[in-house]
Amino acid sequence: MSKASDGIELTRIGPGTVMGDLMRCYWIPALMSSELERDGAPVRLMLLGEKLIAFRDSDGRVGVMDHRCPHRCASLFLGRNEASGLRCIYHGWKFDVAGNCVDMPSIPPPGFMQKVKAKAYKVIERAGLVWVYMGARAEPPQLPGFEILDMPEDEIKVSFIQRDCNYLQALEGEIDTSHFGFLHAGHVDPADLAENEPVRHTVLNRAPEYYLTDQPWGTQYAGYRGAAPGQTYWRFGNFLFPFWTQAPNGEFANHMHARAWVPLDDEHTMFCFIWWKHAASAMSLPQPAFKDGRPIGGTGRGNKLLPNTSDWLGRWRMVANPGNDWHLDRAAQRNNTIYSGIDGIHLQDQAITESMGPIVDHEFEHLAPSDQMITRTRRRLLLAARALRNEGVAPPGAEDPEVYRAARSGYFVSDDKTPWREVYARQLVASVHAPERPMRAAE
Repeated sequence: MSKASDGIELTRIGPGTVMGDLMRCYWIPALMSSELERDGAPVRLMLLGEKLIAFRDSDGRVGVMDHRCPHRCASLFLGRNEASGLRCIYHGWKFDVAGNCVDMPSIPPPGFMQKVKAKAYKVIERAGLVWVYMGARAEPPQLPGFEILDMPEDEIKVSFIQRDCNYLQALEGEIDTSHFGFLHAGHVDPADLAENEPVRHTVLNRAPEYYLTDQPWGTQYAGYRGAAPGQTYWRFGNFLFPFWTQAPNGEFANHMHARAWVPLDDEHTMFCFIWWKHAASAMSLPQPAFKDGRPIGGTGRGNKLLPNTSDWLGRWRMVANPGNDWHLDRAAQRNNTIYSGIDGIHLQDQAITESMGPIVDHEFEHLAPSDQMITRTRRRLLLAARALRNEGVAPPGAEDPEVYRAARSGYFVSDDKTPWREVYARQLVASVHAPERPMRAAE
């Protein structure tokens, strides 16, 4: 279903593809601000199949542009970042962060600087991130209206991790809630857990039921299981255009976060996680534990990363990877210490989606009722891509970014017997909220 009968392929995002055009309707988190130093070395990066370089000039401004000098196509990665511009070392032509040629010393005056421009993209910084707009609009859209982006910047945390697979299969792992009771906790006996351990409900009933719906921001599911008499354990999760998710891995009341699955190219994805540091989530709560205080195997925190290199795909790579079988421990798997044999929830998800290959063969799948969120999300993406291509209709959230503000994910136990959408709405109203900013545009 990732390829429609009219030729639209959800997995292909390079220049000139339908999905690539859709992705370019939005601001994209590309780097951490901390990756760029004033007058420091340029950084190579891939984004939507394009080879780019990023640099911070003498005034602190960030430029993101095609790595090729528009003179003879030598790579500007080799350039000299100096005096508010990036100078190509081949002939000394110099470009500012907007791509304007500001010096052409190899040409006798008067030269023709005004006729030469490097291909540069619009850039803004927010929440410790460098955001890039790669679309065609002269006036870029606003940033997505995630609540987390309205929090004070010193209360926001950000992390990046590269994944060696297509963005879609990485994203779909996030919106598949039924896997938790197996991949992450298949070795856990609910009798060994305290009553208030959040993992307990997912292992008491490893086959949850679902509600699903389209939302203005994308799609939403509500997984539900019986809890104490008269109560329901809820897990709400979201897909948000074009590549964002919100996972139910924290307490709904304060779980302000957004998780991007940014396509670097068709076969590599950058996971960008933005979260409120005061939220009760998987990043702040203690590791899940048994009644006797022993941590549950396989649920360790932290992701060990290799040092960044200057390669096109050399940033934020995990130590555990396909080349070393993701540090799979067969003994731990065999003796049921860790169901998967892989330690770490993120690493387990990473191993599963990377094991499918760079681009999964959807024709080989046999989807089940528990995969309805995946099929519904694929359909929503296809319909949006078709409307953009055939009718020029902007995809959801591209021109109305405030729709994201009503999206929240997380878990809670409730005795509310009203319809599930009302349960969600009431929980949302009762939650902690960020103060609204009067401006989210590209300031």
